[in-house]
Formats: sequence, structure tokens, C-alpha cells
Amino acid sequence: MAREVRHVNKLMQLSKGWNAVFVIILFFMASLVLIPMLLIVVISFSSEISIATKGYSFFPTEWSLDGYKYLFKTGDQLLDSYKVTIFYSVTGTLMSLACMTMYAYVIAQKKFRFSKFFTWFLFFTMLFGGGLVPSYILNVRYLRINNTIWIFLLPWLVNAYHTIILRTFIRSTIPDTLFEAARIDGAGHFRIYVSIVLPLFKTGIATVGLFSMVARWNDWFVGMLYIRNPKLIPLQTLLHKLQNTIDFLKQNAAIAGTPDGVALLRTLPDENLRMACTIMVILPILFAYPFFQRYFVQGLTVGSIKG
Repeated sequence: MAREVRHVNKLMQLSKGWNAVFVIILFFMASLVLIPMLLIVVISFSSEISIATKGYSFFPTEWSLDGYKYLFKTGDQLLDSYKVTIFYSVTGTLMSLACMTMYAYVIAQKKFRFSKFFTWFLFFTMLFGGGLVPSYILNVRYLRINNTIWIFLLPWLVNAYHTIILRTFIRSTIPDTLFEAARIDGAGHFRIYVSIVLPLFKTGIATVGLFSMVARWNDWFVGMLYIRNPKLIPLQTLLHKLQNTIDFLKQNAAIAGTPDGVALLRTLPDENLRMACTIMVILPILFAYPFFQRYFVQGLTVGSIKG
């Protein structure tokens, strides 16, 4: 028996040569992500003259902070937009996870009579939707949540695709015998959901939570469509408006034809402002990845043990 165990372990081990090959492959894949990000950082600190002469380069001829200076000229508006975006990204994600996990728990119960119906109903919403006009009428005329913080929270509480992923995760990782044992001990569904499902469900929650948070963080269209109050303009919408304003000024022939207009256009940043906006957007969300990473590793470990 000992010889068989040693033989199996030897087969599962990789040689030093294959380890080196995989390290090189992983290093190459990581470089494909890190090098463009490094280029974005360099361009955000490059002057417009350097970008115009050398293009996108890691070694600009002139460094400049014009993009960041123009961005921070918004003053309190930038800070307010950060606060709004962080609030509805975190709060909206938590609210969505609460709704989706409870819905997923219900349709994951094989003894629930209407499990197939509610699963089909959820899947139906992935295929057919009302569109932009009906949703706008519903949110503005009937719910009256336009120009309020609720427009970022309520309309997108449940994502059908994410809910189906959570249901599949419950069925594949939590055995039915565990539910039966809890029911024998007198636990109700809510007690089972809180005490059993959620603790064993952290990997699935972290995965869907990260997807939901990134989607909310990157959304700019909702703010442009529904928000008029400057205090509620999200970060993405603010940066989108800034860039559109600069593009309009640079393309307006009437303004560019005057001496003052030419001087104004020369002082306005363009490419470095785009990259500065990109840095301001991706920097905060990068801090969320280390928090979720340990749950991803935990999920891989669980999967390898079950395999």
C-alpha cells in the first residue's frame, strides 16, 4: 500500500522543467496585464507635446501633471462623486447579494414544488426585456426614483445570470443530507440559510459580489440618464462629461478659429487626461481584489479536495 501511495504522489508531481515552463507562461500572462497598466500610468504623467511627437511611449520627452490638475479643478465635485460611487457600489452590492442569495437558496431546494417555475421565470428575464423606454417610464413616472440615490440601488437588485450561478453553486457544494439534518434538528429555512448556507457559501458570494461591484463601479449611463443633482453625479458620469466637454471644445471650429480659442485649446489636456481619468477609476477598485482573492483561492482548494 505504501508503494502505491508513493507511486501516485510521484505521478502527481511536476518536474523542475515543467515547473519552469509554467512559471514562464504565467509570467508572460501577467505581463500582458501589467504592461498596459504601466503604460497608462506613464501616459497620464506625459505632456501633450510628448504624446503628439512620440505617441504612447514608456519614455516621454516631457513629464506633466496637466491631466491631474485639470481633473482636480472640479474641486468638491470630484470628492462628492467618489462618495456617491463608493456608497452605491458597496451598498448596492450588499443589497443585491442579500436578494440573490435568498432567491438562489429557494430555487436550489429540490423539494420545493415551484422550484422549476421560478427558475424558468428567472431565465425568461435573461431572454426578454422591456428595454430602455419602459424602464425609464417605470423609474421616473411610477417609482419616482430619478434624481435620487435609489435609482442606483433598486432597479438592478437581482441579476438573473448571477442568481443562477449561485443556485448551481449551492446544489453542487452543499449536500442535501446537510439540509435534512438541519430540518431534523428543528431548524427553519431562514435558520438554515443564515447558519449553514451563508458560511459554506462564501466563495460563491465573493465571486458574484466582485462581478456586481465592478459592474456598478463602471456604470456611467444611469447617472447620465437619471441624475441632475450635482451632489449625486457618480464618478464615471463626471469623468465622461469632462471628456465630452474637452472633445467638444477641440472639435468646435468657431471656438478654434479665434486667438483666444486657440490658446484655450493648447492648454486643454487630452490624452493624458483620458489616462488620468482611467487611473482615478481603476485605482480604488483594485483595492477590492485582495479582499476577494482569498475566497477565490479557498474555492479552488475546495474544488481540488472534492475532485
